[in-house]
Amino acid sequence: MDADEQLRSSFGAAALAYAEHRPDYAPAAVRWALEPAPGSRVLDLGAGTGKLSGSLLAVGADVVAVEPDEEMLAELRRGLPGVRALNGDAEGIPLPDASVDAVVAGNAMHWFDMAVAGPEMARVSAVGGVLAGLWNVLDDRVEWVAGLARVAGSAAIGPRDTPDAWRGETAALHAGAAAWFSSPELAEFPHGHTRTADSLVATLATRAGMLVMREEKRTAALGGIRDYLASRPETAEGEFTLPMLTCVLRLRRS
Repeated sequence: MDADEQLRSSFGAAALAYAEHRPDYAPAAVRWALEPAPGSRVLDLGAGTGKLSGSLLAVGADVVAVEPDEEMLAELRRGLPGVRALNGDAEGIPLPDASVDAVVAGNAMHWFDMAVAGPEMARVSAVGGVLAGLWNVLDDRVEWVAGLARVAGSAAIGPRDTPDAWRGETAALHAGAAAWFSSPELAEFPHGHTRTADSLVATLATRAGMLVMREEKRTAALGGIRDYLASRPETAEGEFTLPMLTCVLRLRRS
């Protein structure tokens, strides 16, 4: 198994923690992602434990979820029993042609092989439909959040987990879908995640880079994050809001 595949397949072992600790998505971002779609049939692709599916339901979408990892899929089915949830991936979507008005992916599109997934996403999309990727990123314009990103390192704060990094890393993601979809639009929406120091450490522990670490290295890395949070007045005691943005890449089916 190569390094990318190891990261991509790491989440199942932490499915319960992922469901408990990962944030949902800013409602304004979800609404904007769907705005040009002709109807409410929405595919949540690479749906994980259903974080984005829940946000889609909240804005009135008719959701079908597709997820390749059986443990993540089991958590989705447990948490959202009313959602049709299928085993499958972006490179082989188990849906008929032109069957959805929007294809969306929450913190997942960067795992897709877009050369294969692009045609598949176009195939299942109705003409005029939407393709949108949403990512929750840390708002490192806030000083203590920038410090957290430095202390946590690349294993916990990945290559698209801050706004500037997201813009750079996402710029070419649509290339595999360019023959079927319009030029991309980007937007960013304020968001926040209520945490304590313990629950923020638990959230960062669900990042792929942390999940594939050796146990002793992971323990040391999380200990450093915990020490930093204890040293900051914003995070040392009780609940606080982690400043975030939900960033959206949106295209329209030609």
